[in-house]
Amino acid sequence: MLLIVLELVGIAVFAASGALAAVRARLDVFGVIVIALTTALGGGVIRDLLLGVHPPSSLTKWPYLLVPAVTGLLVFWFHPHVAKLRRAVQLLDAIGLGLFVTGGTSTALALGAPAYTACLIGMTTGIGGGALRDILLREIPLVLRKEIYAVAALLGGVVVAGGSLLNLPDAPMALVGSALVVTVRLLALWRKWNAPVAVLDGRSSGDGGEAA
Repeated sequence: MLLIVLELVGIAVFAASGALAAVRARLDVFGVIVIALTTALGGGVIRDLLLGVHPPSSLTKWPYLLVPAVTGLLVFWFHPHVAKLRRAVQLLDAIGLGLFVTGGTSTALALGAPAYTACLIGMTTGIGGGALRDILLREIPLVLRKEIYAVAALLGGVVVAGGSLLNLPDAPMALVGSALVVTVRLLALWRKWNAPVAVLDGRSSGDGGEAA
């Protein structure tokens, strides 16, 4: 029950981030809810499609649809107040990322995927919804152009998959992997770490943040 509650919290936070982006893009209420659902559930749907799980598990359980839809609606009406909770949303987003990554990696391993494949699927579970959100809003996905996000997700997947290869207990390794994702993500936000970008005409094409 605790894991289900934590997963729903992660879904709600991802939905809130998607809804805020949709509000800033001036979408109507239906568009805001669609983007909230896509951001919250997109990574899990991609995971299930890659693993041959049909229909995707998140589409067969009503709480997983209701929570992001209600969250999107609440953000639509109260977005000025939600936007002020930026740090809290970032913290919960990091926790949600950790839970999604380790859960996705564990699911892939349980269904017989090789360790390296499970790592990639776990990362995709964590970042897929945000990437779909940005594509729908006609933006280059954030994970491809700034901030340490996908790298943190991949590290969490590596911990879980590595623990499986070493026959270590699943639950503790999932906790360690989630904690690593959260720690790296929060450090990246605090220190303003960005991945290196190509240099064009003697200048960095990025935002000038510290490279990880």
